Order: sequence, then structure tokens, then C-alpha cells
Amino acid sequence: MGKDIEKYGRRGLQSGYLSVVVGISLVLFMLGLVLGAYFGLEHTQNAAKENIEIDLFFNPDLNDSDIKLIEQELKGWENIKSVWFVSPERALEVFQSNEVEANEIKAIFNDKSPFPPSVSFNPIGSIVDKQGLDEIKEQILSTYPDQVAEVNYDENRVAQVNLGFLQWIYLFVAIGLLLTIIAFAMINNTIRLALYSKRFTIKTMQLVGAKSGFIRKPFLWNSVVQGFLSAIVGMSLLMAVFFALKRYMEIVSSTYNFETFLILFGVLICLGVLISLLSTWFALNKYLRKRLDNLY
Repeated sequence: MGKDIEKYGRRGLQSGYLSVVVGISLVLFMLGLVLGAYFGLEHTQNAAKENIEIDLFFNPDLNDSDIKLIEQELKGWENIKSVWFVSPERALEVFQSNEVEANEIKAIFNDKSPFPPSVSFNPIGSIVDKQGLDEIKEQILSTYPDQVAEVNYDENRVAQVNLGFLQWIYLFVAIGLLLTIIAFAMINNTIRLALYSKRFTIKTMQLVGAKSGFIRKPFLWNSVVQGFLSAIVGMSLLMAVFFALKRYMEIVSSTYNFETFLILFGVLICLGVLISLLSTWFALNKYLRKRLDNLY
């Protein structure tokens, strides 16, 4: 009879641990989706920033060779992603919506383009804000004071790119915090139920003189293992979702690489272990503080 009771007790404890791992895994999976969406948004934002074009207009006495020399020098700058020379003909094509209008302008200007040669470039995404672009503008004008007449870019577009994505980032952060709070509440309750069957063992160890740190040690170690296993399960579910989406969404292929998955896995491990540790700590303190008569 005693063996049967012990057998069912172990089975119930194992079931409790399994429910904890499953619960944490599902919560980490949801948090991973939010983090994955954030990484995707950040990648999209960076791509939008790097599509911002900055145009350099030069003094009239500068010839094409001098301008192309400046183009080659700018290609070596760390804060510039790509640079290209814009001929007068190409500038006219970009300015006009169709060939008919381009030909009309050429007819007015004796078959010539009214636009001077220029250089355009895309900055790296990390500097695309008002301060960053003001700094690169000042750097260009100070480096080429006698060659560059004007540095021009669409300030409204820069502001819209930064403000629009900033609102989405705040939304993802809010969702992540909300999920973390809900996760902590759910997992805390699950771990308390799992420890319920061990409450008399905990109290017995305390009554025979075991210190709180000694009692907590095996339970906290189990919580670390549970958090780590949960992170593995949650990450496996995430990778299955991402690889399934990869067949239908091109952005998934360009955004999520091996490094991104490593970062996600590291974050999920930290969250899983931290949430499991804190929940186990608070649940243990509850039973350590209770009197023996209140355990029934």
C-alpha cells in the first residue's frame, strides 16, 4: 500500500513538473513570437532608413571627372552604404514621369538636360535621424568646401520613418511586458501547485534543523533545469513557425539568420530560467513561512 502511495506521489510530481515545462514553453513561445516580430520590424526599419537618398550638388566649374573622384572617395566612408554618380540624362529620367515629358524639356533646352551632374548616396541605417544626417552633412561640406554647393535630402521622410516605426516598437514592448506579467502569474501558480505535494517534506526538513538555503537548493536547481528545457521546447516551436513562414514570406529569409536565432535562444533561456527561479523562490517562501497546522 505504501509503495502504491509513493508510486502515485512520484507520478503526480512528475506530472506537475511536466505541466510546468509545458506552461513555460508555451509562454516563451509567445514571447519569442513578439521578439521575432520586433526583430522583423527592426530589419524593415533599417531597410527603410537605408533607402533614404541624399543628393550632393556641386559648383558649376567642377567637371565630371572631379565629381566621380569625390564619388570614389565617399565609397570609403564608414557611415555611407552605397554611392552612385547621377548624370544629367539620368537626373532628367528620374525627374520626369514619362519619356514624352523628358523630350519636351530637352526640346526647350536644345536637346540638353537642365540638371547638373550630381552624386547620390544611401547612409547606413544607424545614423538616419536629424542629428546623424546633420553631422554627415556638416562632414561633407567641411571636407569638400570648394566642391560641394548643397547637400539635400527629404527631411519629412526621415522624420516619418523614425516616428512611424517608433510607435510600433512601443507597441511591441508593451505587448512583451504584458505577456511577461501574465506569464509570471501563470507559471507562479503552476509551480505552487507542483510544490504542493512536497509541502510536508519541506516543513519536515525545516523542523529537523535544515536551513532555508539548504532546502531551497534542490528546488531552485530543478527550476533552472525546467527553465532551460522550456527554452529548448519554445525555441523549437519558434523555428518550426519561422521555417514554415519562410516558404511564403521573403522577409523571413532576409531577417532571420543563424545569429538571430542564437540571440532569440539566449533571450528565451534567460527569461525561462529567470521566471522559473523567481516563481519557485516565492512558492518556497510561502511554504517555509507557513506553520505546520496550516499545511493541511
